[in-house]
Amino acid sequence: MAGEKEIWQRIGEGFIQEYYNQFDNTNRMQLGLLYSDEACLTWEGEGFRGRDAISNKLVSLPFKSITHILTGQDIQPTIDSCILIMVFGQLKADDDLPMAFHQVFMLKAAQNGSWACTNDVFRLGIHNIPV
Repeated sequence: MAGEKEIWQRIGEGFIQEYYNQFDNTNRMQLGLLYSDEACLTWEGEGFRGRDAISNKLVSLPFKSITHILTGQDIQPTIDSCILIMVFGQLKADDDLPMAFHQVFMLKAAQNGSWACTNDVFRLGIHNIPV
């Protein structure tokens, strides 16, 4: 059927929707359930390994409210049957000005048929260029 999305595209889009909805609107500790047990997160250059470490990092972020505004996403299947996702947009935390961000996820199928994030890399799109 023309225009029908591939399964990996639908899975990626569903993950993105669930992830940012939970991040912006619920207790961020619940985000840990989207990660595999041995997942890796790099947040602004700092590394975390394992679901508990990732959940703790996300909960400890120093803002009370946040809104992600997604301006684009790229989703690809990998040769080893995973799904690679790159998201870019803006986020608004508390009373701060909006900031650009980029985030990359790798999803892998679990034995029970669900998908879990195995890798997550997040960076704000701010650059301090020496003059």
